[in-house]
Amino acid sequence: MQTIIRSTSREVIIGHDQPVVMIGERINPTGRKKLAAALEKGDMSLLQEEARKQVAAGAQVLDVNVGVSGADEKALMLEALQAVSEVVDVPLCIDSAKPEVLAAGLAFYKGKALVNSVNGEEAKLKEVLPLVAQYKAAVVALTMDDNGIPNDVATRLAIADKLMEEAARYGIPAEDVIIDPLAMSVAADDQAGLAALTAISEIHKRLGVNQTIGASNVSFGLPDRKAINSTFLAMAVMAGLTCPITDPTVWDTHRVLLLSDLLLGKDEFAMNYITAYREQFPEED
Repeated sequence: MQTIIRSTSREVIIGHDQPVVMIGERINPTGRKKLAAALEKGDMSLLQEEARKQVAAGAQVLDVNVGVSGADEKALMLEALQAVSEVVDVPLCIDSAKPEVLAAGLAFYKGKALVNSVNGEEAKLKEVLPLVAQYKAAVVALTMDDNGIPNDVATRLAIADKLMEEAARYGIPAEDVIIDPLAMSVAADDQAGLAALTAISEIHKRLGVNQTIGASNVSFGLPDRKAINSTFLAMAVMAGLTCPITDPTVWDTHRVLLLSDLLLGKDEFAMNYITAYREQFPEED
């Protein structure tokens, strides 16, 4: 089960037999005042800087979200996609809650994009899946529906089944659907981490599809978040996670994904780990 996404010059393969693919999360103005202010002014320089930093840190795909309150998100998305493509060559993930923004971005993007996202809500399915099918894109599919985010694993599995069935109905192949079983804060619910890990494992066994997750959600409200996120990611990769949406510039996160690949036999002669380590600590050479 391989999900393939492309820019004009680079192809990325996501799969259980492949090294973990990091999707860089930093091009998102939510909670980031400087980036939001720059986007409001139409200044793409900070966005381009973030793109360069993430790719240099190991991101193979970049999520692009420009949802600034009161701004023309459609116009901003097109500017952002152009700006990012000018400085890095990795495939992009077009991230918006607005179908019209996704449509504009997909029409503009040169390559095979990843769409973030669809979920089990009836309106979302009808709005987003036809776009994914039309542009032959891949899509992140969240295990939530009109009733919100379920706490239990069984409901998440049922929603995952529904998402796959609906995608197939629109002619979207299973390999182009990346399920997100949703990580929630363990500070609010001490069973949330276990629920997410169990859902990843069960979806992997049942559907065999690629999976992503926003790992940083699990540590919200707690101290030493990097340690929590890294531990969670290592466990999630073992359960079936293949392409987390995360911050690649955090070495703790990057390192644990590299080591997960190494220990699961996906890093021949440890070259990916050694190369990344030397880049991180050149003074040790």
